Amino acid sequence: MFYAVAPDGEKGGVLRALSRDGRPAGEPEPVPDLAAAVAARERSSAPRWVWTSTARLYPRLLRAGVRVGRCHDLELAEALLLAFDGRMGESRSVPAALARLRGLPPPEERHEAESEQQSLFGGAVEPPIEEVVAVYAAQAARLEGRLRLLAAAESAGGLIAAEMSHEGLPWRPDVHDELLAGLLGPRPSPGLRPRLLQELADRITAEFGGPVNPDSPQQLVKAFAGAGFPVPSTRAYVLKGVAHPAVPLVLEYKELARLHTAHGWSWLDTWVKGGRFRPEYVVGGVVSGRWASRGGGALQIPKVLRRAVVADPGHALVVADAAQLEPRVLAALAGDAAFAEAAAQGDLYSALAAVFSDTPGGPSARDKAKIAMLSAMYGGGTGEAVQLLTVLKQRFPAAFEYVESAARAGERGEMVRSLLGRTCPPASAEYRDLITTEAGRAAAASRGRFTRNFVVQATAAEWALAFMALLRPRLPEGARLVFFQHDEVIVHTPEREAEAVTRALHTAASEAARLLFGPTPVVFPMEAATVPCYADAK
Repeated sequence: MFYAVAPDGEKGGVLRALSRDGRPAGEPEPVPDLAAAVAARERSSAPRWVWTSTARLYPRLLRAGVRVGRCHDLELAEALLLAFDGRMGESRSVPAALARLRGLPPPEERHEAESEQQSLFGGAVEPPIEEVVAVYAAQAARLEGRLRLLAAAESAGGLIAAEMSHEGLPWRPDVHDELLAGLLGPRPSPGLRPRLLQELADRITAEFGGPVNPDSPQQLVKAFAGAGFPVPSTRAYVLKGVAHPAVPLVLEYKELARLHTAHGWSWLDTWVKGGRFRPEYVVGGVVSGRWASRGGGALQIPKVLRRAVVADPGHALVVADAAQLEPRVLAALAGDAAFAEAAAQGDLYSALAAVFSDTPGGPSARDKAKIAMLSAMYGGGTGEAVQLLTVLKQRFPAAFEYVESAARAGERGEMVRSLLGRTCPPASAEYRDLITTEAGRAAAASRGRFTRNFVVQATAAEWALAFMALLRPRLPEGARLVFFQHDEVIVHTPEREAEAVTRALHTAASEAARLLFGPTPVVFPMEAATVPCYADAK
């Protein structure tokens, strides 16, 4: 059973039963309390809900205490279809989709990011039920096979993202404040540097013999040049090659200043409320399908601050990540029997080490295996990597050819797709003209490196979505997904349920592999740790 949903007013809405292909299976049904109506039908039939945007609608239901099992997010699905057609960048909204169906110009709209930031009651006008039904029917006609599975996984990701934002990651403000004070000094008055940052700034000035603002790259470049050390930039790798006594001070200042700016007291005041960090996740925010976050730096929590992520009393954090995910995805995608056999082991790089044991000098055989794999997936080809890639090509030709083929297609300006059909951005007309010239070689090589990795990274993102979608209903009562970052998840759970959560993690990982790749010897092991604090997991 499918139900289309259209909010109407502050509390009410309209529901309409649909068949899977979008044909109406009943008349529109106005309901005075949308959350209550959704909850009742969720209990009785657990339908798939069809609505414009999970990011806008589902938080309203969550605040009312209503969770749903499945949905079809029209905007997320429209974005996938637009990309599939090479029309990335066009509006994914329901009115725009409807205009395209009717051959009309798209309506004028606010910037979609601004629209998503508004609450459902803050001025965002939702389309009527008839438009929701029409756009879903058009999408259902196009979403076949693996692309349908991708839309379902993306929609499940929308539910999970909203639930994680609603639940929040447990965060101890007192621990965070203590960590900041130990690294930066006491909390400063507004507009002033923390004490330890100011002391470093004063020492930098003293080393240069004159006032220098270490927050200004231009002033630092000028100061180094005046001291006889011309540098093109103040990037860390550049400064590490400069023999000037100010260098270690500048590097330390930059690291601490970054912490103060990105995750200092202002961040704490803004993002942590009631002992929870509640980021705003953007599902499919990166072209490869990886998530992004809107403010808060949710996907870049510094290791030094993980000590502040502490489970509630009587609870634990189960922290798990998929070991060596992208190489395993490549092994499953390529169907290379020898490579897949190695990927059936717990440590893929150790299993591959014997292949590189005869290459002379340099890192260990395991490290050489890792260098070769990363070079194959990311387009490395200089220095020792050239020799290691040659060995990889000889021993695992199918795996090597899989990414090489994607790279060649990208260089030609073609689009490449993930396993389920997520599509990379098309090449521009300017690019197609450029690669016919001598100067276009660098541009072609750059696009080739992008598409080489896209087919692997995008499929890895699909595995992660399928894994979380399969994990979510298997979690025991009281356990909640509270964090996700590429190949890592955190579940906040009652301590007594930690073992059940770990079993659910392993089961979901195996089932996600079967769902995407069918029977395969490649294993996707989850390294899970049950800890009271995030910092203890690594």
